[in-house]
Amino acid sequence: MDALASLARDSALLVAAVRAAPADAEVPACPGWTARDLAFHVASVQAFWASVVGREPGAGLPGADVVPLERPTDDAALVGLVHDATAHLVAALAGRDPREPCWSWHPDGHTVGWVARRQQHEALVHRVDAEQAAGGRVTPLDPDVAADGVDEVLDVLLGGHPAWTAFTPAGGTVAVVVDAHGEAPHRWDVELGRVRGTGPESGREYDVPAGRLVPPDGEPDAVVAGAAADLDLWLWGRGGSGGLRVTGDAGAVDALRAAAVDAMQ
Repeated sequence: MDALASLARDSALLVAAVRAAPADAEVPACPGWTARDLAFHVASVQAFWASVVGREPGAGLPGADVVPLERPTDDAALVGLVHDATAHLVAALAGRDPREPCWSWHPDGHTVGWVARRQQHEALVHRVDAEQAAGGRVTPLDPDVAADGVDEVLDVLLGGHPAWTAFTPAGGTVAVVVDAHGEAPHRWDVELGRVRGTGPESGREYDVPAGRLVPPDGEPDAVVAGAAADLDLWLWGRGGSGGLRVTGDAGAVDALRAAAVDAMQ
């Protein structure tokens, strides 16, 4: 499934779940948010990126020219806002060269393809949020999309450290392995540690748990293995470890998940 088809599918499933959820239904993974709050967040994010992708390359940091959405008070209008934002984002991305320059907050993300991939996984995770809030069945994740989601979490969101930071190894190495029957095998070795640095614009000091991908080299300290969907949702804090197999240092596995969830806040 390509990124735009996945984005459209999961956004539609999110809308359906929000419609089915009680007005005050809380999102389990987002304390303080209702399903309606989640819908407005998704619409705002998608509308923002639709505007950014439509800008001239090299236009710089989006500012006043990116008009934020206003939240409607009517629930029907709110889910319509998501539908429209998705349509605009898909239209902005469709037919574009993935290598085309585009603004991004991520140091390695300045291409249209990066935006498409990021928004694909944003839609997937938040439609799971919506389905969990609605109290119904979570629609199965496409295994290939989920495996790419694991890669994005570990390589981009957890491992994409800004140039002004320094990574210090500490805590061992965890191998994350997709080995479910019928799924293409994948393995990522993550070295645990901390990232420290001072934000050049904010002046804020950072000293946080982190990880980085490393080539396999001998036996890792721990292995966490299972289906791609289970690994993806576990890393995102949307699923437990019940369907996964952990061997070796369980503390290192817990530290990896905590660092991943923290990196995505």
